Amino acid sequence: MDKRLLGNTGIEFTKLSFGASSLGQEFRHVDLNEAFRSVHVAIERGMNFIDTSPFYGRGMSEMLLGRVLPEIPRESYYLGTKLGRYSGQHFDFSARRVEESIDISLERMKVDYLDIVLCHDLEFVEMSQIIEETIPALRKQVEKGKVRFIGVSGYPMKMFKYVLANASIDVLLSYNHYTLQNDMASELIPICKEKGVGLMNAAPFSARLLTNAPLPAWHKATPKVREVVRQAADHCASRGIDIAQLALQFSLANPDFTTCVTGSANPARIAQWIDWSEEPMDEILLGEVLEILKPIHNWFYIEGRPENNDEPTVA
Repeated sequence: MDKRLLGNTGIEFTKLSFGASSLGQEFRHVDLNEAFRSVHVAIERGMNFIDTSPFYGRGMSEMLLGRVLPEIPRESYYLGTKLGRYSGQHFDFSARRVEESIDISLERMKVDYLDIVLCHDLEFVEMSQIIEETIPALRKQVEKGKVRFIGVSGYPMKMFKYVLANASIDVLLSYNHYTLQNDMASELIPICKEKGVGLMNAAPFSARLLTNAPLPAWHKATPKVREVVRQAADHCASRGIDIAQLALQFSLANPDFTTCVTGSANPARIAQWIDWSEEPMDEILLGEVLEILKPIHNWFYIEGRPENNDEPTVA
């Protein structure tokens, strides 16, 4: 699988990475044997980065990875987790919790170090704390050898731009913002290049919006957004293509994003995504789908504190 350099870190990620949120049953109940097998299939088929968080399954994702990672040579993968968000409304980005969280993640996953640690969904808290307390505390963990590189992950573009302007980070993970429907994360490319920050993309399917699967109950897509995407999905189907295939290929095609993170606890699904990543994208169909999606292009929603978000578009 193609590899791309991650900012100034000196490491290379495969263009497609394994997201372990599904191991935490964030979308559905999972079969444990299938969950373990999905990790093996991802590594065996060439993915070299695993992304997780203590928030996923409230520790379940990390615990399940701790069952399977000891079976896989540590040098064959990079591992990233997050900190700061621990349940729906429980956030703690204090310096004390930074060290505690990293130590617990290391213990759960049975590894000696983490390649990446990200502040998770920091848009829910006051940005000054992240800049003045959390990131400096993370740097101390780098000095101790527990972590190699640090950064932030979340949803609003405004929040990312604030952090990039006011802190020194190594990597950044954006989700739902470089897809067929929303490509706002492109705004981050020149800033990250200038600062040598590795830019990663996650959720090419926008939490199932750009698939034929039913949306989770918590999805924030408006009726109009759902209807327009359904038109795009039907058009793809008329050409014999699953809209999910086009969505994945689109998100993978931009080399300015080092990797695209997506995950499943279904090993067959993982293998299918890897197969899709190796096939050429139908450029004509892409143009037609983007035209269908124009009425909702760059629609987004508010996440976290309103002051950490841009003004939303109406759809």
